[in-house]
Formats: sequence, structure tokens, C-alpha cells
Amino acid sequence: MIATPTPAASGNVSVEFFDRQFRTQPGAAALALNPFEQVALPHLAGTVLDFGCGLGNLAFAAARRGCTVTALDASPAAIEHVRARAAVERLPVTAARADLRAYTIAGDYDGVVSIGLLMFFDCARALAVLDDLKAHVRPGGVCAVNVLVEGTTFLDMFDPGAHCLFPPGLLATRFADWQVLHADLRDFAAPGGTVKRFATVIARRPPAPPNDDARPAAGRRA
Repeated sequence: MIATPTPAASGNVSVEFFDRQFRTQPGAAALALNPFEQVALPHLAGTVLDFGCGLGNLAFAAARRGCTVTALDASPAAIEHVRARAAVERLPVTAARADLRAYTIAGDYDGVVSIGLLMFFDCARALAVLDDLKAHVRPGGVCAVNVLVEGTTFLDMFDPGAHCLFPPGLLATRFADWQVLHADLRDFAAPGGTVKRFATVIARRPPAPPNDDARPAAGRRA
């Protein structure tokens, strides 16, 4: 079962946590791709949705590879940064602020990415958003998802009443009917002797079945 916290008053604790960080002038380390983004990047092509883009590092890396990126985040500071950077670098990255806990995706994409986001929702919403992300990947397209999982002990950034630590194998299970291109579990040291444990899955949606009406007449049965 998914580890669900005891219900408590819920606000925007996590958004405020990251917004404070994003308000500081980001240095080179903050603008570098993290290990999960590095793994996802080679699989992205065409139109891409970056759901929970942060400072947009992956969005800009994908745009430099020829992708057209829609970048969404709940942090005002993050979106201000991405918009300003897109204007300066003249890259096809469109940024919008959105409450991703209640956001419904419009349109389909060749790639949908959500790195380090879903664990900030309550578990029911996290799974619903995961299903929505998958539903908006075009046939043959790629979905890349990364979450914190059970075993994580660094909890400073979480709203006590609205977060979700996934069972380690859950992501892979949710993509069981897709072609899994990459799946792993990784531990990272965190402040105060704590640990962050991440699961990452990158999977390709099966191609659309052939349209029987579009087959050549000679190939059809009478």
C-alpha cells in the first residue's frame, strides 16, 4: 500500500518551500540537469510537456535539441525565471503557472515529463495525475516520471497532510502495458543524515493499432 500521512491542515507548504529557493539567484549547480533529467533527455522529441518544470533546466535542454516545450509549475518565481530565460535564449519554451494539484492537461504530447513532483500531492491525487499524464502521451510517445518512494527520511519540504511516498515498485507496475525504456531506484544522502530514495521510470506508449480502413484493398479480406 502507498504510505499516506495522517491528515492535517493542508496549504501550499511545498510550493512555498521551493518558491523561496527559486527566489535566490540560481548558481551553476541549480541550473544543471539533475541525474533524472539527464536520463530522460535523450528520450524526448517533438512536443514535450514538462509538468512541474522548476527552473526549466530540462525544458531548455530539450528545446536546444529541437523540442517545443510547454513548462508548468506552481511556483511564481520558477515561471518568472523560465519566461525570462526563454526570451533571452529565444527557445521554444512556453511557461505557465498552474496549481498542478487541480490541473487538467489539455492536448497530447510526444513526450510528457514529471520529475520530482507527484510525491507532493496526497496519494489519491498523485495516482490520478499519473493517469492523466499517461493519457496525454501520443501513441509511440514517451512518459518519464520520477518520485520519492518509501524509505525516504528527508521530509522537510513536505506538507504533513498532503504528500505521498510511493511503494518502490509502483511506478513500474503502472507502466506494465507500456515498453519500459528505463527503470531504477536510487538513494541520495540528504541533510541531517537523512536519505532521499527515488524511483524513475521512462516508458514508451504502444503505437496505435493499424486502421483497418486504411489498409490497401488487396490486403483486405472479402
